[in-house]
Amino acid sequence: MSKFKSGFVSIIGKTNVGKSTLLNNLVGEKIAITTPKTQTTRKAIKAIVNRENSQIIFIDTPGIHSPKNKLGQTMIETAWKTIPDVDILLYIIDTTSKEIRKEDTIILNKLREKNKKTILIINKIDLVKKESLLKIIDTYKEKYDFSAIIPVSALKHENLQIILDEIEKNLPEGPAYYDKEELTDQTERQLIEEIIREKALKLLNEEIPHGIYVELQKMKKRKTAQNEKIYDITVTIYCIRESHKGIIIGKNGAMLKKIGMYAREDIERMLNTKVNLKLWVKVKENWQDITSIVNEFRLK
Repeated sequence: MSKFKSGFVSIIGKTNVGKSTLLNNLVGEKIAITTPKTQTTRKAIKAIVNRENSQIIFIDTPGIHSPKNKLGQTMIETAWKTIPDVDILLYIIDTTSKEIRKEDTIILNKLREKNKKTILIINKIDLVKKESLLKIIDTYKEKYDFSAIIPVSALKHENLQIILDEIEKNLPEGPAYYDKEELTDQTERQLIEEIIREKALKLLNEEIPHGIYVELQKMKKRKTAQNEKIYDITVTIYCIRESHKGIIIGKNGAMLKKIGMYAREDIERMLNTKVNLKLWVKVKENWQDITSIVNEFRLK
């Protein structure tokens, strides 16, 4: 009989290479928010995959980028801090970048410095021809001695089981760290905040989303007059400029209503109950450089 294995696997890579999409599809549930915009992931998020002979704890990290404020610097520090304590690294690149760029050079240098067991995942293989893919594989083979190189399409669920098999093969023997029912270490409150931020990221234009953060103020369960369960949830969306506040709210409140409508659908699905969601928008200038706020995004 095979002995049980367990361990921690950190997912690292540049912004927008599909780390969160890959994580969600490996777990089989939506754990991390996903948008086409860069720097969507701000915190290290744990997600658990339970298999017959193993438990894999993934850590999704913020994408490596050039930071412009304290928040950006904290996000980079968070990604690097996960490396020493994990058993395996999944380094994600995608096929849209045909050459090794600045951020990937930084990551490769960090891999050499830490000398961790690393699996290279080449995502978005559905976007290129085989010849281009082979060139990318050869380019990265020369740069680091990877435990394995696995081409995948996270969006189309292609080769994802191969990733899990390869990870399990390289994990040490160990106990299950989490109950089999657990899929993430995030609380309901954190998941709700992230759902609302995801809808804002998807609906707002390019400049504004990176200047917002979401804070759940109140979450209370009650019963309606018809004796149905319902949650009253109050949330504040903070932005950095008064002009941004007007755009988030929209003409006659249309944009804020749209954000709330889409968010409420996901929250009700997650909580399996009705939700009364109230959204407020406030300006907090330069919050990305306020230490007390930025510390909330640090690796705990």
